[in-house]
Amino acid sequence: MTALPEAASPLYERVKHYVRDLIRDGQWRLDQRLPSENDLVQSLGVSRMTVNRALTELTREGVLKRIQGVGTFVAAPRPRSALVEVANIPAEIGARGHRHRADVLTLGRVVPAAAILASFEFAAQRDVFHSRIVHYEDDVPVQFEERFVNPDLAPDYDRQDFARVSTLDYLQSVTALTEIEHVVSAIAADEETGHHLDVAPGEPCLLLHRRTWTGPTVATVNRLLYAGSRHCLGSRYKPTSPS
Repeated sequence: MTALPEAASPLYERVKHYVRDLIRDGQWRLDQRLPSENDLVQSLGVSRMTVNRALTELTREGVLKRIQGVGTFVAAPRPRSALVEVANIPAEIGARGHRHRADVLTLGRVVPAAAILASFEFAAQRDVFHSRIVHYEDDVPVQFEERFVNPDLAPDYDRQDFARVSTLDYLQSVTALTEIEHVVSAIAADEETGHHLDVAPGEPCLLLHRRTWTGPTVATVNRLLYAGSRHCLGSRYKPTSPS
């Protein structure tokens, strides 16, 4: 039986502390599925009602996210500041005096993987819009964009011609983006990424994970890939004065 922290009481609060400690220590990571309620009941030696209350409260507090029929996952923390601005890549390329072109590889509806469902914070399994687009600057591929879109906020997403209008322009025209989360990581190009960005497999790439919200609702979950040798990400801003 796993030992619960002694300081917190009542019992459901001790379960909450236990879960928070595992997340804080990195044993349960972002978007990782938690053990089932039955498994937690057996390992912690508490009632199912106690476990359910603890997980329900942690979900309300934004620590966890629950998807009906899929499971309970570690939620991503909401951003405190933007790492980079939400940029319109056709406008960026035009501002440099170059020509933009977009090749739409995929546009339709899918039932995404569990991690994407968890990122949307949906209460149950469901389908979303999915697009994959390669952006070119003077015929050189500069961005491989994969986007998952909440159909409740952009119901006509799959009817757009994204070779003519950018996904960002369309989304901003139909829903207000009120919150943005950016996470940048370095990855090695796999075969598909290498093909679309015209780089060798294994070459360093920049991966920008982006989520956007409209009010409390997640609007989009995105993966934006760039060839590391041809692109950089950054921002300029004025820091807020200390209070």
